[in-house]
Amino acid sequence: MHFESLNIIEPILKSLKEEGYTIPTPIQVQAIPIVLQGTDLIGCAQTGTGKTAAFAVPILQLLSKNKSFDRKKKIRSLIVTPTRELAIQIEESFKAYGRYTGLTCTVVFGGVNQNPQTNALRNGVDILIATPGRLLDLMNQGFISLKDVEIFVLDEADRMLDMGFIHDVRKLLAVLPQKRQSLFFSATMPPEIVRLAGSIVYKPVKIEVTPSASTVDIVNQYVYFIDRGNKNSLLLELLKDEKIKTALVFTRTKYGADKVVRVLKKKNISAEAIHGNKAQNARQKALSGFKAQTTRVLVATDIAARGIDVDDLEYVINFELPNISETYVHRIGRTGRAGASGTAISFCDAEEKEYLKDIEKLITKKIQVVADHPFPLIDNTPAKVIKQQHNSRIPNKFGSAKTLIPDRRNHRR
Repeated sequence: MHFESLNIIEPILKSLKEEGYTIPTPIQVQAIPIVLQGTDLIGCAQTGTGKTAAFAVPILQLLSKNKSFDRKKKIRSLIVTPTRELAIQIEESFKAYGRYTGLTCTVVFGGVNQNPQTNALRNGVDILIATPGRLLDLMNQGFISLKDVEIFVLDEADRMLDMGFIHDVRKLLAVLPQKRQSLFFSATMPPEIVRLAGSIVYKPVKIEVTPSASTVDIVNQYVYFIDRGNKNSLLLELLKDEKIKTALVFTRTKYGADKVVRVLKKKNISAEAIHGNKAQNARQKALSGFKAQTTRVLVATDIAARGIDVDDLEYVINFELPNISETYVHRIGRTGRAGASGTAISFCDAEEKEYLKDIEKLITKKIQVVADHPFPLIDNTPAKVIKQQHNSRIPNKFGSAKTLIPDRRNHRR
C-alpha cells in the first residue's frame, strides 16, 4: 500500500515524497482514514511506529479543507506532549508534511525565553504544539485562547502520567470546546490512562498496532553480564568498533549520565549528556550534534530521551537496566525504525538480574547472552548462555582477539 491509496491530498503527498516517504506504516494505514472521517481515536502504539505522521497528515488535510482567511489566525488544532524534545520533533513533522498547505504551526515549551513564542502566537497560528506547563502559563497570561480548537491530540499519555502532568491535562480539558475531535495516544494503557482517555474521547475507534509490551522484531537484543565496576570498561571496548558510528546510551540517573560522558571524553570519544538538569539550548545542541553525527555518543535519561527521533540509529546501549520493564521497550524503540535493522545491547550486573527477568517476562522472550567478553560477571553462571558468531573482532587489554558485538546478519527474525 502507498500513501496515494489513503486519499491524501496532493500538496501533502508531494511533501511526503520529498521527505522520502512512500509506504505508510501499519499505524498510519489504520489511523489516517479514521481521523479523516472526523472520528475520535485511541491509539496504543510504542515509539518508532510512525504515529506522529498518523495524526499530523490527516490533521493537515482536515484543516486544509476549511482554511481560515482571517488576518489573525486562530488555533484550530492543539497537540499536547510531555517533553520539549518531542514537541520540537512534532513541529518539525508538521512543517515538513504541511509545507504546501499554507497552514502555519508553532511550538511552545518551557525552559527558554517566552518572547519568540509569544511573537509567533501574536501573528496567529493554525496548529499549536505545546508542553503542558508553558501552555497553561501562556494561557494565564492571555497569549493563548483554545476556544476555536477543532482537533485536540494528547500524545504520550502514559509519560504524562509518569511526569506528573495529569492535573495540568485536566485543566486544559476544562477550557477546550466540548465539540471537537480528540486523538489520544499512549504506548501503554494502565487503568489510570484508560480513565483519562474516557474523559477525553467520545465514541472512539481504538487501534493497537502492536501489543504495548512487544518490542520491534527487527531489533536484535543482547545482554552482557558484568560487574558494575566494569561497565565503563566494557562500553569503551564496544566503542572501539568503528561500525558503531553513533550510539544512544541510557542511564537511570542524571548523575550517571554525566559520569559516563566524562569517562568517554577522557578517551577522546565525542559524547554529550541529555537530561532534565541541562538547559534547553544545551539539550538541543547535544541532540543536533548527535543527529549530524558530530557527537558519536548521546547519553540520556529516560524522560529526556522520550521524543528523540534519529534516522538510521542502529545502536542503543542500556548502560543500566531500567527498573520498570516497559521503559526497556521504549528505550530500544529508538532503533529499528522504519524497517531498518537495529541492535540493543544491555549491561546487567548482579543487582539488575531481577530487572532482566521482569523485562523478559514482559516481552515474552529470552534476551540472548553474550558470554565471550573481557569483563564477565564473576558470580554469574547463567543457565543458558548463547555464544555468538561475530563479525567484529576487538582486541582486549590482554592482547587476544575478543568478539564483543554479535553479527546481526545471523539473527534476523
